[in-house]
Amino acid sequence: MLGKEFFTEYGEASQYEIQEVVGKGSYGVVASAVDTHTGERVAIKKMDNIFEHVSDATRILREIKLLRLLRHPDIVEIKHIMLPPSPREFKDLYVVFELMESDLHQVIKLNDDLSPEHHQFFLYQLLRGLKYIHSANVFHRDLKPKNILANADCKLKLCDFGLARVSFSNAPSAIFWTDYVATRWYRAPELCGSFSSKYTPAIDIWSIGCIFAELLMGRPLFPGKNVVHQLDLITDLLGTPSAETIARIGNEKARKYLSSMRKKKRIPLIKRIPDADPLALRLLEQLLAFDPKDRPSPEEIRFSRTNSLKFIALADPYFDGLANKENEPSRQPISKFEFEFERRKLTRDDVRELIYREILEYHPDMLKEYLQGTDQTHFMYPSGIDRFKEQFAHLEEVDGKSERNSPFQRKHATSLPRERVCTLDETENDVKRNAVSLSRASRLNTAESQAIEDLQSAQKNAIAKQNSTTKPKCGTRSLLKSNSIVSRCVGLIGNEREVHAL
Repeated sequence: MLGKEFFTEYGEASQYEIQEVVGKGSYGVVASAVDTHTGERVAIKKMDNIFEHVSDATRILREIKLLRLLRHPDIVEIKHIMLPPSPREFKDLYVVFELMESDLHQVIKLNDDLSPEHHQFFLYQLLRGLKYIHSANVFHRDLKPKNILANADCKLKLCDFGLARVSFSNAPSAIFWTDYVATRWYRAPELCGSFSSKYTPAIDIWSIGCIFAELLMGRPLFPGKNVVHQLDLITDLLGTPSAETIARIGNEKARKYLSSMRKKKRIPLIKRIPDADPLALRLLEQLLAFDPKDRPSPEEIRFSRTNSLKFIALADPYFDGLANKENEPSRQPISKFEFEFERRKLTRDDVRELIYREILEYHPDMLKEYLQGTDQTHFMYPSGIDRFKEQFAHLEEVDGKSERNSPFQRKHATSLPRERVCTLDETENDVKRNAVSLSRASRLNTAESQAIEDLQSAQKNAIAKQNSTTKPKCGTRSLLKSNSIVSRCVGLIGNEREVHAL
């Protein structure tokens, strides 16, 4: 009877019906599933033997904690974490995420004709999400196309916060890191050359610039083979940094290397990306400033015209008609007490206890008992983990027998609409971050301009009725071509299109 009560209360054994494996990696396995209570499709990430290395377990702890604290439409959401059978002996972790179809890497790879409106809408979402996490004093540190999830409705979401850090120093914008290992191609020059022991949020801005350039070009901008080659590629495009910039570099070896480098002239971006919107290139030039102090911030603070070189990204003219202050939320900095564990050396048992505490955030009744000190930590809690293990094992076995000619990737990459970006559902007070505001009036005829004005008016009314963190409800949509980017997304046509991949 007790076991039945636990199963009923937490729904672990019956709430999710696993369907298929959709991704594999060093972290474990991801499967698509259906929430049998709501009918919603979700992704379940299975991580095995997470305590084998304390450093890996700490990274997992950091990510699930940050994703609980950072709730925003442009950040992937954890919906649930499965309750382990024992708080003291569990080894595996099952995290339930919202289901996304693909990632930006696959979108770029499979869509060689993305429109200027796609470029604009994508960058706006990335900077808006970045503004939010930076306002919390969080630096992502590993932004790249594979860490940006995508749906066919053109929605992007930041993910993979395992390398992120929270800054608690007296200068909130500076933080000390010794373990920066993010992907080289998207790494800021100050990180490539170890210019300093303290870095600012500008490292994320550089990464966004590299991603934006890749969107415009269809290929990586700085595919360095090693750190030295990376700096060479950067200076080939941006030119040799000024003597003033070099003088501020704290690392003596980096200073000598840059000082001894042959003088290079800056190459105008229009020569590398001739078909791009001039306003897009203007903003990209700022995002890719060699000196971090010259890169714009994503925060929406209006500078005076006299400070034109330090304009703010979301306030840039490139986003005219799209940016909306009411729909660009910030948050208070995260409390340092949430990340006290970063300041001390953790044992395996320490990390296990902290992860278990995070799991209980998704099981409020048990969290209450835990905080009151009344939970029976020696008790083996019944859960759905064993059932999940069997389902995952079966799916992996079946999947392993299938032949592949390429490494495992998300199965169903997103193919996006060509001549427009879809709108969101206005009947449910969703924010219309869409092609209506993506079009510039100067490019449209009178009828189209009037249609945009009418829909923008509706957008303002919708925003006034909702809070700043309303999530878009634009799940699985069939996206059809249209002659005008102000066209609405059409709804599902039967079961023609299924979402299978994270």
